Amino acid sequence: MASHFLAPFRLPAAAAILTALLLSGCSTIGTDGLVASTAPAELSAPTASAVAGDLVPRLAEQIGQGKATIVLKPDGSAFGSALEASLRGWGYAVTTDQDTKDPQAIRLAYVLGSVDGQILARLSTGSIEIGRVYSATAAGAQPASPLSVMKRG
Repeated sequence: MASHFLAPFRLPAAAAILTALLLSGCSTIGTDGLVASTAPAELSAPTASAVAGDLVPRLAEQIGQGKATIVLKPDGSAFGSALEASLRGWGYAVTTDQDTKDPQAIRLAYVLGSVDGQILARLSTGSIEIGRVYSATAAGAQPASPLSVMKRG
């Protein structure tokens, strides 16, 4: 009876995992203050493209479309390539030169994880993090949660 009473108060597993993913970044901070970019190697190109194609416009809503150079440190995954292509498609200049001297450049990191057929994705800059859960489909992926936006500063 108690479990029936508490059922409405349980968070869906994906939401709890997304929260953990967003908070776990503190443990994997790189030298530039951002998490190290990582995505599963088994993530298919269509899935990576669908996730990047959804997240980049959301990022543009937060930082302004095509107004800065994005400093990206890709990990060689399909998602890293898809993210770079999507950023360029939205008008951003993208560089992988970590020693850029451009003071307006925005460093961008990403973390993707796969749990129970769902993809947990997060993009991070020095001032904002956005994240979302996706369901993998035959054609790629579709959003399975609302967008999470966390602003710093």
